[in-house]
Amino acid sequence: MPTPPHPWWKSATVYQIYPASFLDANGDGTGDLAGIIAKLDYLKDLGVDVIWLSPIYRSPLADMGYDISDYEDIDSRYGTLEDWDRLLEGVHTRGMKLMMDLVVNHTSDEHAWFTTSKSSKNDPKRDWYIWRPGKVVDGVELPPNNWKSVFQGSAWERDPATGEYYLHLYVSKQPDLNWDNPIVRSAVWDVMRFWVRRGCDGFRMDVINLISKTDGLPDAPLVDHAQNYQPASMYFANGPQVHKYIKQMHTEVLSHHDLITVGETPFTHEASELAAYVLPQNRELNMVFHFELMDIDSPSESPLLRKPWALAELKAIVGRWQRFMRDDGFWNAVFIENHDHARSVSRFGNDSAQWRAISAKMLAIFEITQTGTLYVYQGQELGLKNFPRTWGIEEYKDVASQNYWSLIKEQRQKAQGKEDVEMSDLLDSFAQKARDHARTPMQWNASVHGGFTTGTPWMRVNDDYPECNAEQQIGDETSVHAFWKRALKVRKTHDALIFGDFVMLLDAHEQVFAYTRNHESTSALVLLNFKEGKAEVDLGKAIGGVAGYAFVLGNYEGEGIGLEEKVTLRDYEGRVYVREALLI
Repeated sequence: MPTPPHPWWKSATVYQIYPASFLDANGDGTGDLAGIIAKLDYLKDLGVDVIWLSPIYRSPLADMGYDISDYEDIDSRYGTLEDWDRLLEGVHTRGMKLMMDLVVNHTSDEHAWFTTSKSSKNDPKRDWYIWRPGKVVDGVELPPNNWKSVFQGSAWERDPATGEYYLHLYVSKQPDLNWDNPIVRSAVWDVMRFWVRRGCDGFRMDVINLISKTDGLPDAPLVDHAQNYQPASMYFANGPQVHKYIKQMHTEVLSHHDLITVGETPFTHEASELAAYVLPQNRELNMVFHFELMDIDSPSESPLLRKPWALAELKAIVGRWQRFMRDDGFWNAVFIENHDHARSVSRFGNDSAQWRAISAKMLAIFEITQTGTLYVYQGQELGLKNFPRTWGIEEYKDVASQNYWSLIKEQRQKAQGKEDVEMSDLLDSFAQKARDHARTPMQWNASVHGGFTTGTPWMRVNDDYPECNAEQQIGDETSVHAFWKRALKVRKTHDALIFGDFVMLLDAHEQVFAYTRNHESTSALVLLNFKEGKAEVDLGKAIGGVAGYAFVLGNYEGEGIGLEEKVTLRDYEGRVYVREALLI
């Protein structure tokens, strides 16, 4: 049998499931594996090729399962290993694949490795984690350095039993593993082999670019004089040994199997740094999630705050990555939603009643017409939006939201000398940017709690579930769900949309993002109006004639629209045209 021209994962559509919020089959208020099994036909019908599960391992849930206490067992909230086997069988029977979330920069502080490590300075597992004595300044003991945790406060926690501090880049219940210890690396390879042997088809690797820290763990530069602890990603992201360790992972595990691999690489926008993880000759990962596009509306202080963004910035970012090192084999991961970001229709579209569906469909066109492996987040196919500004801080369950709220509140109380301080501006920001918006339960139907659970949901379901839910959309050919289903088929039908080159058109247009994708004898033309209000575009000079282009996808209902040199796009309108060259 001839080798296919491209690996299977390049043309795949990956659907990310956040298990706690997908579907609860046993009525305890938390989604579970049985709930996922019940919806496999829904996912297959949508056009999904690969299901990616956010962590389902045993965990105290200090950070929603990204704090793992046993890598080789399923948390009882979600089910059992036997349930996972049944899920895998159901996935494979339907011709889909299953990828797991590999979280190995850190463990839970309740993992047996850590409880052993902290038991004594002389324990054999002591150097499985990063322990350091404190430093004494003016008679006061301080943490070993001034690094700030990603979730606020010091990145160090003092353990009273031994008097030393352990490093935790995230919450204190997530101690960082010491990857410089080869025994730790071997233990990680064993975890990966456990899941591959069981039938797992690949891994999404959580913050994999943080596994190597700068030697000596130096103090970070002082940039925020209001805080004792400073951002230190220059010393813990893309560290000196990170590529050595991922290459070893490839040699020991990945190279022996046909797996899909995607690494999460926060704190990194530098293209050359990201390329090193992905270029095929480096033998590391298939692709990475970087966050340059997702950071477009985030000021430097916090991703939970919002800053305005311009279409020119979005075009520049997308255009650069679509063209980046194509001839060398760089491959993109295409996404605009996941469990760590607010809903895309609320961020990049318009979630008003008038424009929500239209703009969600336009964003679907934006995604399915880019080169890279395509990632869809649960509920994105329904155009789910952020929950309302009227919800109070008690509805925000995420540790990032809660910790940042507490930090700002304490700063204001101290500055103003009173307990009761104004916080509504921060709630305004959270209503637009918090990670919590992606974590509300899936809206399956119009019954109580959106059909997610018969019990009390762990997190409140968005108020709009009676009019925005899967059941209502599946029966409606004009729905966002029906459009995603069509759009995914269009992507699979036209290789130019997956593998074609990327040529930006109308660079200076402030409202329209337009580009062509050319592959072999096929050319695709994509027109996207990112704003409310009509937009005029003149394609005559941009593409040298419009003859032969056939309409294949659009987000306004009605017959296909012929292409003229001068085009008027309606509010948030998106169109895709394809031209096949005549072969003589």
